[in-house]
Amino acid sequence: MTAVRSNPFVRDRVRFCCVLLCSALLLACAPTALPQAGPLEDLDAFPSGTLEILDAGKVRHVLKVWLADTPRRQAQGLMYVRTLPQTRGMLFVYPEPKGISMWMKNTYISLDMVFIDSSSRIQQIVEQTTPHSLDLVQSSAPALAVLEIGAGEARRLGLKVGQPIRHPALSPH
Repeated sequence: MTAVRSNPFVRDRVRFCCVLLCSALLLACAPTALPQAGPLEDLDAFPSGTLEILDAGKVRHVLKVWLADTPRRQAQGLMYVRTLPQTRGMLFVYPEPKGISMWMKNTYISLDMVFIDSSSRIQQIVEQTTPHSLDLVQSSAPALAVLEIGAGEARRLGLKVGQPIRHPALSPH
């Protein structure tokens, strides 16, 4: 030990090795991190257009919606959005009707979720979801799509189960 104290080169080398060893041990004991999904896509890059809600065969409401048209965009949804104007929303369309489950992780605003069946009609409305919740919001039956709008919009617009929805992404179904 006397040689280590008296020789600065040896002392620095011993310190370096100790730091390296401690770092390696910390990394080995640390929990494995999940891979990052990548940066969020700006909502302006999502396809957007108008969605019409009909009543008695006539257009009753027109909303401007972003289309979550890829699995990556569907996974992102409205996460981190801080405000959502009235008559604005996001439409998630799936290739086939299925049981749909969503959560509110990293979603800062409360939403109304409007589930749409394969005949492009409102199947179910879940109002006032809880921001940041990991509780699942689920369709009660297989659904083809989900429209997310600001909390309270479904009530304000008077949306009802059975109302037809028109959007180009729903057309082929």
